[in-house]
Amino acid sequence: MIEDPPKLVVNRAVTRPTAEQIAAFQGVPTGFVADAMDGTGALDPQIKPLQGRGLPVSVAGPALTADPGPADVLATFAALSFVQPGDVLVCAFQGHQGCAAAGDRTMGMLRNNGGIAFVTDGPVRDYEGLMAAGLPIWCTGLNPASPFTSGPGKVGFPVTIGGRMVASGDMVIADRDGVVTVPFSELDSVIERLKHVAALEAALDAEVAAGRKQVDAVAALLESAATRYVD
Repeated sequence: MIEDPPKLVVNRAVTRPTAEQIAAFQGVPTGFVADAMDGTGALDPQIKPLQGRGLPVSVAGPALTADPGPADVLATFAALSFVQPGDVLVCAFQGHQGCAAAGDRTMGMLRNNGGIAFVTDGPVRDYEGLMAAGLPIWCTGLNPASPFTSGPGKVGFPVTIGGRMVASGDMVIADRDGVVTVPFSELDSVIERLKHVAALEAALDAEVAAGRKQVDAVAALLESAATRYVD
């Protein structure tokens, strides 16, 4: 006889970034982080910031993952007990759009536990309450339908969301452009590359402000035999 699986499985052996590593990503645009990862790291653009009155639109913090499965939130509720201050709760809803992955009370409890943001590949509900909770959310939209709390689900294990594998302890950087995640094992190398990316961006910004009109490589291409003109 096959025994019923447990309602919840929780991974408590989670590695967490240092305070210095977390600080290195504060205020850094997602585009800079993606560039420092050679154009990778971004979640599917269907996962967007929920627009609202005064909600922050730029956060960076360690991921705490919840894998409740589609149309269920038992693991999401369970994850609230393991949130540490500064965490971003990442809920893998398997892209399910038929009901909400979270609502206003979930966001209020996440905030009360020190969480700084919520990321999911599903919709959310209770817009007015979400605005009152004041926690930034990246999601696929709004849906008033309620989910189940049946399980089974997992907390703290790697999840697939928005085309990326995300593990607890990875860094999540999110702003108006979307969400980028950095694997824990790559944090130091990405932080080092961010210095180079930021310097390049600053130099290019200064050149554009000073009147630059073209990209050098494209200008050279237009003057070369590799371009054919038809008059």
